[in-house]
Amino acid sequence: MPTAREFRLIPRSGEVIRVTRAASVQFAATPLLFRVIRVHDWSTYDGWAWLDGYELNAVGEAVDRRSIFVQVGGLQPANPAITSRFVGARRGSSGAIGGVVNQAAALRP
Repeated sequence: MPTAREFRLIPRSGEVIRVTRAASVQFAATPLLFRVIRVHDWSTYDGWAWLDGYELNAVGEAVDRRSIFVQVGGLQPANPAITSRFVGARRGSSGAIGGVVNQAAALRP
């Protein structure tokens, strides 16, 4: 069960966060921007969580879907310029929403 401080730090679906060494040593060399899809309620070590989401490039476009295991207290808010790009995102004719291609649209002939 997360503490009150950790509960406030747990990201919500749709939030863009910066994941660095402070969150997990696997991100020591290359921090990443990450748009959260879901925070799993799986039982883990205190202060740690499994997140599903999209790794983003420098302009905020999704490049890979990932599941990551991180220390919640080490997560950082992303640059507001990146996060504001997704507010009010609309689906274009290509089926993309906020830089992520809709799988059903991608399969259309």
